[in-house]
Amino acid sequence: MPHSNKAGLYKQMMDKLEKSDPQNWKDIDQILDQIKKSPVTADVSATTSPAEDMKNGIAFITFDYGIDGVSIEISKYAMSLQNFIFKNSGAKIHFIGGDFYPQADTVLKPEWKRYKLSGSNGWGKWENAFWYNQLFNEDMPQNSKQSNDLAKEIWKQAVSLSRRLGKYLAENNIQLLIPVNICSNPGNLALGLCIPLVTELMDMYVLNSNHDYYWEGGKPASEKTPGEMPGPRDHFFRNYENREFFSFFEKLYPWDGAKWVQTNINKLQSDKLIEKYNFGADKVFELATSIGNDFFTDYSKEDVKSVRLRMAHILSDGHPVIHPQPVKKHLKNLKHWMANQKPLVCACSENQVLDPTTEDTIYLLQPTRVIGRKRIKMDIQLIDALLHHESFRKEFDNNPNKQIILHITGPVPIEHQHDDLCEKLPGSVSTRLFLAFSVGTEEHRVFPEKGLKRLYIHDIYQLATAIVFPSETEGRGLPIVESSAGGIPIICSRYFPFEVFDGVEGY
Repeated sequence: MPHSNKAGLYKQMMDKLEKSDPQNWKDIDQILDQIKKSPVTADVSATTSPAEDMKNGIAFITFDYGIDGVSIEISKYAMSLQNFIFKNSGAKIHFIGGDFYPQADTVLKPEWKRYKLSGSNGWGKWENAFWYNQLFNEDMPQNSKQSNDLAKEIWKQAVSLSRRLGKYLAENNIQLLIPVNICSNPGNLALGLCIPLVTELMDMYVLNSNHDYYWEGGKPASEKTPGEMPGPRDHFFRNYENREFFSFFEKLYPWDGAKWVQTNINKLQSDKLIEKYNFGADKVFELATSIGNDFFTDYSKEDVKSVRLRMAHILSDGHPVIHPQPVKKHLKNLKHWMANQKPLVCACSENQVLDPTTEDTIYLLQPTRVIGRKRIKMDIQLIDALLHHESFRKEFDNNPNKQIILHITGPVPIEHQHDDLCEKLPGSVSTRLFLAFSVGTEEHRVFPEKGLKRLYIHDIYQLATAIVFPSETEGRGLPIVESSAGGIPIICSRYFPFEVFDGVEGY
């Protein structure tokens, strides 16, 4: 990859984009076709190798960074690149995103540079889901004013994003861009359009990392069989009949650029790109994952007790014993909590005290975010089934110290799903059933003064009597691998795609 004059290419790009004035999806589609047919030829100097050029700078870009699975995987990719590309030099690794949550500090190294690209977050964080809902949850007939107005709005936002993203890439001489899950899972269509515009017009190499695709668990109504249940991603096909829109949409997710390589997390995804969407087999690969050696550490009973004690301090804002908040009180303050998420524990009744370090605690841990396809409501069904199991209920009733904790580790991106979960807690065991949310938090300010060490993800697995993982769909299913490495039993659904589940299981 010879060195390019990125500053000059950036200026040319903005001149072109600002002169373009598309009026509908078809016009935008034609602009993309023109860009693809007339690739930019940069002034180059072939004195360095691709690996040497990459040492000038590599950037990851995704919707946001926190403690979610995508952020954790990105940190693994970055560490690999740091050890490979920047082994003998300072790492010039950049992270670009719509938001950087405090929990991101646990996975992003301090020496890695960060750039907040406003307007690039996804889903509900993309202008409070206003544009997302118009595109995927409301009708948008072809050639309608609504359709054309949306096309012009998305173009306007894409140009704004391109102006700021391109400027940052040029100023930092970044040679390789690595979009992660933003060019396969359409949480922000303007960003999905921005990435091909910038990378094609600035002559950049792209390693496009895909974890989930919009078609996994989704299809148009016309392709469903009689009686087929709705899929969790059917909404992406809401405007499938608007062919001008959907033709453009399919072209973006993912973009098949001249200097793009696609990396997927399972073979089914790669096969579909090659067989259905005609991607070249030489540009489509699978990218494996890894787990740290610390997952294989043997934990004694005292070690587990220590982990639970530290988590108690996190969940209780610095105290060893937890005083859960009544569900009804929490729901009254839900809007404030959603905007300022802090660890907490809920209970069905008031004046409860919880000590999670006791051996009478049944600790169910779901190491995911609170989103629909993770099906956390099935954890409540599992608990209800356990309480109706004769031998379990007998032991539970005979030991008044027995208690059940259901702990969700990740953040809560959608308010109504959190609300639904809290309201489903069975009242029959209200004094001994607790719902915990640690929202990706792994340490507390009192740890140093109390001589407590921060927690890591491998420690958090050791909280559990059992891991619960009832997902409907997964691109990989990392908790299966991580719980197995840690020797923790896992209660897991056979999620879709079944071939991916079987592959993770080793069948």
